[in-house]
Amino acid sequence: MNDSSWGAPAGSGYWGPDQGPAPAGPAYDGLQAAQTRPMPIVPDVPAGDHQDDHDRGAAQPSGPPFRDETPNEHPQEPMSSPSQPAPAAPQKKSAGRDLGAAIGVGVGLGAVIIASLFIWKAAFVGVIAIAVVVGLWELTSRLQERKGIKAPLVPLAVGGAAMVVAGYVRGVEGAWVAMALTALAVLVWRMTEPPEGYLKDVTAGVFAAFYVPFLATFVALMLTADDGPERVLTFLVLTVVSDTGAYAIGWRFGKHKLAPRISPGKTREGLLGAVTFAMAAGALCMEFLIDGGSWWQGLLLGLAVAASATLGDLGESMIKRDLGIKDMGTLLPGHGGIMDRLDSLLPTAPVVWLLFVLFVGTA
Repeated sequence: MNDSSWGAPAGSGYWGPDQGPAPAGPAYDGLQAAQTRPMPIVPDVPAGDHQDDHDRGAAQPSGPPFRDETPNEHPQEPMSSPSQPAPAAPQKKSAGRDLGAAIGVGVGLGAVIIASLFIWKAAFVGVIAIAVVVGLWELTSRLQERKGIKAPLVPLAVGGAAMVVAGYVRGVEGAWVAMALTALAVLVWRMTEPPEGYLKDVTAGVFAAFYVPFLATFVALMLTADDGPERVLTFLVLTVVSDTGAYAIGWRFGKHKLAPRISPGKTREGLLGAVTFAMAAGALCMEFLIDGGSWWQGLLLGLAVAASATLGDLGESMIKRDLGIKDMGTLLPGHGGIMDRLDSLLPTAPVVWLLFVLFVGTA
C-alpha cells in the first residue's frame, strides 16, 4: 500500500472534517470515546527513529485517518502500515502473445507454404519474393520513423525480388550479381535527394539488401535441387521446432537469463530446449526426407539450426532495442510483422544450405 492510500498527508494531524486537529492522546469525553474505534497496535519504533519524527515536525498516523472507512474485521491483528506493505499475490505466467491468433496465423502461413512448395516450385519463389518485399517495407519504415533514416525502398524492393529470382535461376553467381546491382541502385537512387544524410541512408539501404533479400535467396538455392521441396521443408521445420522448443522449455523452466541486455525473455534453459528439439527433428528429417541423408547428419544440422536461429533472433532484438520498438509490424496477429517471423529464418538459410551441400551435394 502506498502513502496516498491513507487519505491524508502523513504527519498532517488531520482526523476528520468536523473535529479539527486530532487529540494527542486518548479521548476523554465518553461520547467521543464511543465514536472512536480502537487504535491498532503499533510496533515499537527504534530509538534512532525519534529524531526523524522530530525533524519531520509531526507524528505519523498509525491507522486510516477517516472514521467512515471500513473497520478492521479482526481488531486483535495489527493493520498493515506503509512501511510493511502486504505481500502481492503470485501472478500466473503469461505467454505475452495472443496464442490463439498466433496459432491460426501460423497454420494459415504453413498451408500456403506447403501448397506452393509441393505443387509448383516457381510459386514458392514468388512467396519468398513477396515476404522479402514486405519485410523490406517494414524495416525501412521503422528506420525512418524511429531514426530518421531514409533507406530507398523502391530499388530495394525491385532488387530484392530480382535477387531471389536470380538465385533460383542462375544459382549463387546470380544472387551475388543481383546483390551488387541492388547496392549500386541504392547509391544512385539516393542521389536524387539532398546530400544531407546520404551516407547513413545508403549504408542502411545496403544493410537492408544484405539482411533481407540476400539471405532469403539461400532458400531459393535449396529449392533448385531435385529434392528441393524436401530440403526447404526440413529447413522450415527445424527452425520452427527450434523456436518452439526454446519457447516451451524457457517459459516453463527458464530461470537463468541468456542475454538479459538484449532479450530478457530468453533463458539458457530455453536454448537447451531449442537444441534438443532441433536435433531430434533434424535426425528424423535427414533420415526420412533427404535423399542420401543420415540421422547423425541431422543431429549436426539441428544443432547448427538451433545456434543460428537463436543468434538471428537476438540480432533482430538488438535492432528493435536500438529502434525502441517491440515488433517490426502488426501485419500478423499474434506474431507482429513479417520481419518478426523472418528473424530466425534469414540467418539460418545460408547455414542449412551449406550443410546440405556438404552432406548430400547440390543435385
